[in-house]
Amino acid sequence: MATLPSRKSSAFERSAIQRAAVLLAVIFQIGATFLPAFGIGEEIGSRSDATRTLVTPAGWAFAIWGPLFFGTALFAIYQALPAQRRDELLHSIAWPATGAFVGNGLWAIYTQLHALTAISVAIIVFALACMLTIYRRLVALKRDFIRDERWLVMLPLSALAAWLTVATIVNIAATLTYYGVGAGQENALLAAIIVFAGGVIASIAIARGRGNPVYAGVFLWALCAIYAAGGQSATEVAYAVIISAVLVIVTTLFKLREVGNRRHWFG
Repeated sequence: MATLPSRKSSAFERSAIQRAAVLLAVIFQIGATFLPAFGIGEEIGSRSDATRTLVTPAGWAFAIWGPLFFGTALFAIYQALPAQRRDELLHSIAWPATGAFVGNGLWAIYTQLHALTAISVAIIVFALACMLTIYRRLVALKRDFIRDERWLVMLPLSALAAWLTVATIVNIAATLTYYGVGAGQENALLAAIIVFAGGVIASIAIARGRGNPVYAGVFLWALCAIYAAGGQSATEVAYAVIISAVLVIVTTLFKLREVGNRRHWFG
């Protein structure tokens, strides 16, 4: 795992192209969701309802996209400021962030025009891979985050990494339903297995991520929403959610018992 000990370097300067790419990508990410307002395609919520499974969170959970869009927009503006031209952390995560934001925009466009198919899975997996690259680099940072980084870099990008983890799992379940291999009402056990697998994946990410509390909090938000939806229809899913939540909470607390990890995330 690469280490990033210093904040700024006089040995290089981030290109204007890189800084502009992040800005344009975040505009694309947000703007891509408005196609139905112009009579193009269907809203993502409608597409999701068409392949709803026991793994699909309750509708209120998706309100998190508002703060995520706002947070990533602030990040894009922050990284583009002249004062950040020599920031090594931003240099290391700018292109993966661009890839993730473009991936989110492409996913929104494809889903609104088509459905939650294997292609949508491929797109969201790409976006998730970009975000996990950023996640690893935030974890590997060998210095303290400055205040602005904690609020404008670590917080929104950790949250987006967690939500894309959830979204990928939900998209896979919906795609299975689309192709007739459902995690729907008739197959509660499969849905429970998917939820539990997601909990294990998240717990591993948290354990390897020094107990990242933002990632854990967003994943728990999603689990609560799954419990409020599929967990009310299938006991198996409810138990899977509870077990997954316990795994996430215990893993987070276990890692945060270390002073170095607490200082890394909280300052």
